[in-house]
Amino acid sequence: PPKGSKKAAAAQKAVQQGTNGKAKKSIRTSVTFHKPKTEIRQRDPKYSRRSAARLPRLDRHTIIQHPLTTESAMKKIEENNTLVFIVDKRANKPQIKLAVKKLYEIDAFKVNTLIRPDGLKKAYVRLSDDFDALDVANKIG
Repeated sequence: PPKGSKKAAAAQKAVQQGTNGKAKKSIRTSVTFHKPKTEIRQRDPKYSRRSAARLPRLDRHTIIQHPLTTESAMKKIEENNTLVFIVDKRANKPQIKLAVKKLYEIDAFKVNTLIRPDGLKKAYVRLSDDFDALDVANKIG
């Protein structure tokens, strides 16, 4: 056979029959059509959409507004080893506990809170036994 006749025969067959074979049609088993799932890519932004990072809304200085120095608060300090603060209304007990620890370097045993009729939040911070509320109150002022 002449050189390249195999290639020529394959080309002739391709021209006559076409190169796209018969694809087998899949059998539909459901009457409803579901849109095919496509690739879901993770976001990869070229620049941040926010010019500056957001600062935390409640830091320790925002949470604790001021200590309370009423007669009943003084009684709490002397008898129950408890400090009384006016705190931010949005702060929760763990946040108050942490803020007191950071600001005054004392360990709170537990925190009780209430919202006063005038809308302010009051926190009773019971100190652990190794701290004296009277000393801490004098240090705070």
